[in-house]
Amino acid sequence: MFRISDDIFIIAELSANHNNDYELAARTVRAMAEAGADAVKVQTYTADSLALNVDNDIFGKPLGGLWEGRRLWELYQEASMPYEWQPKLKDLANELGLEFFSSPFDLEGVEFLESLGVPYYKIASFEITDIPLIRAAAATGKPVIISTGVADESDIELAVKTCFDTGNEQLTLLKCTSNYPATLDDANLNTMVDMRSRFGVSVGLSDHTMGSIVPTAAAALGATVIEKHFILDRSLGGPDSGFSMEPDEFSDMVQSVRAVERCLGVVDYSVSDNDRLRRRSLYAVQDIKKGEAFTTSNVRSLRTGYGISPKFLENLTKTTAKSEYKAGDPIASIELSGK
Repeated sequence: MFRISDDIFIIAELSANHNNDYELAARTVRAMAEAGADAVKVQTYTADSLALNVDNDIFGKPLGGLWEGRRLWELYQEASMPYEWQPKLKDLANELGLEFFSSPFDLEGVEFLESLGVPYYKIASFEITDIPLIRAAAATGKPVIISTGVADESDIELAVKTCFDTGNEQLTLLKCTSNYPATLDDANLNTMVDMRSRFGVSVGLSDHTMGSIVPTAAAALGATVIEKHFILDRSLGGPDSGFSMEPDEFSDMVQSVRAVERCLGVVDYSVSDNDRLRRRSLYAVQDIKKGEAFTTSNVRSLRTGYGISPKFLENLTKTTAKSEYKAGDPIASIELSGK
């Protein structure tokens, strides 16, 4: 099954946490590298990619929650990243050893990101029904990551099929809860596990909960990608500040995820020579003369593995000793030779 990297791929999402200040964005990218991220992800759109600047019952309606009082177009205008920043941030990220990629929100965004040579594409939760957008991203032949926060099963199935129909099976689905912030009760990580078997693709997590419990649990459940919003300091404010991780928090999460990876290890049923010597085996517990019958009285299973396996005890008691044993001697494999 495809995965972006051998290790869990940890994405620091810049989103709107640049606050329309390039130097702040650059400092944030540097902090992402220091905190242990594998990649920085941005968002490639203009306000017109997502909404219209009209005052009707849909686009003129004030928002609630974190974005109280703002209209959609105003929110996206504030949150969008200038296109001219993105080549510079990509160069900076790459210099720091980070991958740089983005979520495009329209076909023009895909074209722009192709001109930058980004290595991956991310489709945001709210774009999962934009089949032409998914098709365009998948048709680049690059790995595609799709969040599923507002998708039902049929939406996910169509998105997967759209990618596969382009010949691109380099797909990762992210379990996502599109609440800002989300609660632990919203996480439902068993859905992530189910998506892996149901759709036959790699899975991961795009997380909006506070803290690192959910990402760490996702790592233990087989996530191959973990994405978290990153901010230098929540007191800076901004549309996404309330559910973003500060550098120390992100670093702690990375360490927790890497510790889980170490615990998971690899599938390995091998037994070391040292461990084999710690297993039980058969020993003479009384002196046994050559030609004397083995019995359950003069042979016993003891812990240390210098003798033959206890599974041979029943057969052994049907034979006589081929050599002499003192109490405490391990029963030798010659006793199984049949000669």
